[in-house]
Amino acid sequence: MADQHKKIHPVHEEDVEAQRSPPPTLPFLPKDSSRSDHDKVPRRTFPVHHSKPPKKRSTRSCLCKCFCWTLSLLLILIIAIAITLGILYLAFQPKLPKYSVDRMQITQFNLNDSNLQATFNVSITAINPNKRIGIYYRGGSHISVWYTDTKLCEGSIPKFYQGHQNTTLLNLPLTGQTQNATALANSLQQQMEQTGNVPLNLRVDQPVRIKLGQLKLMEVKFLVRCRLVVDSLSGADNAIKIQDSSCKFRFKL
Repeated sequence: MADQHKKIHPVHEEDVEAQRSPPPTLPFLPKDSSRSDHDKVPRRTFPVHHSKPPKKRSTRSCLCKCFCWTLSLLLILIIAIAITLGILYLAFQPKLPKYSVDRMQITQFNLNDSNLQATFNVSITAINPNKRIGIYYRGGSHISVWYTDTKLCEGSIPKFYQGHQNTTLLNLPLTGQTQNATALANSLQQQMEQTGNVPLNLRVDQPVRIKLGQLKLMEVKFLVRCRLVVDSLSGADNAIKIQDSSCKFRFKL
């Protein structure tokens, strides 16, 4: 009967959860404190090193360096070429060749049906005054005789080698034909009546190679321009008297 009189008390869920949870192992801290305040073990701190960002190379600086190197190389090359040319000049002492027109002869100068046919024989003297320089006259030359802007005849110079301090006489046949030459014939006649002479121009374009000792240089071109004044173009015995002549020489690469 005693068991029947035992009282049953209600149990709340909060009490059950409180009984199940384990007791705290660390003491609770005050609200305004932190755990580090109660930590008695000192901690060692290490300084943090920040790496510097790599420097960016300036594009302008690279361009300036490239320009300076290029300019330096060009200056060195120019100086080397100048020194080489100076040594060659002192060693060989080059002199320009000389040319002169010594004689002209007409074998044909006829006007038929307004067409002019002309044949000249021209004697040219070529002088090489150099002691150590030879001249190779190569093929592909061209020589012509002009009256004002009209070409009367033309020809070429044969290939040959001109040695040191050599004088060579060239006898060159020149032929030509001019169509519609009636106005040309009248102009020549008026020229003779007014001045008593005829001005002519002789032009020579000659490829050559220069020989310095045993060294042959690259091919260049001799350009000779001669101004002639002759007494007529129909002299006795087909001979033309050259009253005045002057020749200029230059070369081009």
